[in-house]
Amino acid sequence: MRASELKTGRTFAVAFDHCDDFMTSLARFCRDNSVRQGYIPMFLAGFAEADIVGTCEKLDDPQAPVWSKVHVTNVEALGCGTIARDNADGILPHIHASVGLKEHSATAHTSHLLAATIQFLTEMIIVEVDSPEMTRPRDRDLYDVPLLSFG
Repeated sequence: MRASELKTGRTFAVAFDHCDDFMTSLARFCRDNSVRQGYIPMFLAGFAEADIVGTCEKLDDPQAPVWSKVHVTNVEALGCGTIARDNADGILPHIHASVGLKEHSATAHTSHLLAATIQFLTEMIIVEVDSPEMTRPRDRDLYDVPLLSFG
């Protein structure tokens, strides 16, 4: 286990607009506000479309991460995540969401969010972390999964 006390900075309420690209808008917000790391305790969203991690195929190695995606449309979503620094001058968001398919009795899927286009709105809280430095290096011994690290 890895743990660290977080020294938080600013807290933001962010509203994304209809047709915005979720990841592009999140990156732009972070760049415009000099947020390099933090956490997203919650967001509420409508997505016209989204890609989440998943598959309907049999897994060769059930312990390994799934890298394929499932495309969903016309969904309501809620989620949370973390924002870590990348090696360059950017961010690496790790976002999970539960998305309910509106035209299928709100049947839901929950997984890692890869991409999404806003439908009507997305309301998000972002809490900046001042320290320690949060990065996400890949663990070559664990399927090359990027794992959150501190300092």
